[in-house]
Amino acid sequence: SIALIITGDEEGPAVNGTRPMLERLAARGERIDACVVGEPTNPARFGEMMKIGRRGSLNARLVVEGVQGHAAYPDLADNPVHPLLEMTHGLASTALDDGTAHFQPSSLQVTSVDVGNPTTNLIPARAEARFNIRFNDLHTGAGLEERLRGMLDRQGHAYRLDVSVSGESFLTPPGPLVDLAAEAMREVTGRTPELSTSGGTSDARFIKDYCPVVELGLVSETAHKVDEYLEIEDLEKLTRVYERMLAGYFLS
Repeated sequence: SIALIITGDEEGPAVNGTRPMLERLAARGERIDACVVGEPTNPARFGEMMKIGRRGSLNARLVVEGVQGHAAYPDLADNPVHPLLEMTHGLASTALDDGTAHFQPSSLQVTSVDVGNPTTNLIPARAEARFNIRFNDLHTGAGLEERLRGMLDRQGHAYRLDVSVSGESFLTPPGPLVDLAAEAMREVTGRTPELSTSGGTSDARFIKDYCPVVELGLVSETAHKVDEYLEIEDLEKLTRVYERMLAGYFLS
């Protein structure tokens, strides 16, 4: 049988989307043998890339408390900005790994530094930074959190670190499902797709716990931009790719 799962919270907390649907199917004894996620996977041209895995994603907030005071009397205050900058620099300048056969090196990016202070001569009482780590299959979210805390502890400053992991890294190794998708793409487009794990997360991070999963979709060049669009010709080609995959899967 063939089933479609259509969700409206794919990039949110997944409260009412794919994850609970998979749990309900499992509770009913329904088994999924394979899955294709229609996430846009091609950077510029249809047929050039498909996803066989994804990096994990860890979000963190680092908070340093200080003592507010006048900038002219730093001895009467405790400036939290200086240790925060030192700590974020230490994290961002440390290589997490060199990548693996199917994954890029893991990447830590500082995304925000905030003190909430518009006054030029006031030392703030608190400073915080946020950062995101996209990590490969050398790590788990829990292992990275432990490593981060160890790195911060060695810097010797008091801090608070809040961590959330929105998805672990995973890989669908080249095999029957990957070969089927790649061959269907070659037959329709004449291109051999790159087997990639780049980009952000998707609901494949939930599906991989139930069955092999690949991602194969349209071009992502205008994703999340004003006037996002797709080429009708690409949509028609994608339809033929899916048709060939279904025929190959059920007739093989």
